[in-house]
Amino acid sequence: MKTVLITGTSKGIGLETALAFGRADCKVFATMRSPEMADDFRQIIADESLAITISAMDVDSDESVKQSIDAILYEIGTIDVLVNNAGIERHGSVEELTIDDFKAIMETNYFGALRCIKGMLPQMRKNQKGCIINVTSVAGKISNSPLSGYAASKFALEAVSEALAQEVKPFNIRVAIVEPGIIDTQMANDISVDDSSIYPHSKRFAGLFAASLKTPAHPSMVADKILEIADSETWQLRHPVGPDAQPFLEWRASMTDEEWVDWNAANDADWYEAVENTFGLNARLEEHQVKK
Repeated sequence: MKTVLITGTSKGIGLETALAFGRADCKVFATMRSPEMADDFRQIIADESLAITISAMDVDSDESVKQSIDAILYEIGTIDVLVNNAGIERHGSVEELTIDDFKAIMETNYFGALRCIKGMLPQMRKNQKGCIINVTSVAGKISNSPLSGYAASKFALEAVSEALAQEVKPFNIRVAIVEPGIIDTQMANDISVDDSSIYPHSKRFAGLFAASLKTPAHPSMVADKILEIADSETWQLRHPVGPDAQPFLEWRASMTDEEWVDWNAANDADWYEAVENTFGLNARLEEHQVKK
C-alpha cells in the first residue's frame, strides 16, 4: 500500500487529492491547519471506509511541520509520496499590497513546501525512493497584476523544484511540478475587485476569472493528475492541468517580454478585446455577477 502525505487538505485541490489517493487504496495522511473544521471530510472517509487520517499541520511553523512528520513516520515508517498543496492567495498591485501580505504568501506557498520537503527527504534518500509533487500554478510561469505576490511564490517554488529534481534523481526520488490553470476553487472564486485601487488590473482579472468559471474545471481534475503522476514512473518535471493551462502558457510564450508588458499595460478596451479574441472569454466585469 502506497503511503501519502498531503498538505492543505481542508478544501479544494487538497481535499480532492486526498480522496483520490484514498479511493486508490493508499494510506493517506491529510494535513491541515484546523482539523476540527473537517467534519464533512470525516463523514466521507467513514462512508467510504477510506484509509485517510486527518491531522494538524501548519506549514508556516517549523515546529508544527516537524512534529507532524515525526509522528507520521513513527506510526507508518515511511512516506512514498509527498504532495505540497497548501497555499494562500492575496491580490493587489505591488504598490498597494502590504509587505506583510507578500511575506504571508511566501511563508505558506514557498517556505511551507520547503519545510515539508526538508522534513521528508532524509527518509526518502535513505530508502532510495520517493515522489515529491509540488502544486504551483500557471502563475508559476506567468506573472500578471494583481497576482504579483502569488506569482512570486509560485515562481520560487518552481525554481527550487527544478533544482531539487537535479539533486535527488540519483537517489531515485522523482520531483514533479503540477501547474493548474483556473480551477473552480474557493481561491479562484475569491478573486475580487479592489475598488480603492488606482490600477485597473484587479477589475480585469476578477472578470477573467468569473468568465472562466462559467464553465468550471473541478478540482478533481488536478487530483487525478497528481494521482497519475504518483502511480507512474514518469520523470517529466512540469505538468500543466486544466483546459486553459496549456493555452495560457503557450499564449505567454508567443510574446516577447516587452509585448507581454505592453499587453498588460494596455487600456481596458484593448485588453478586453484581446482576451475575447484569444480565448473567447468576455472578461468585462459587468457581464458577470461577481461579488466584491
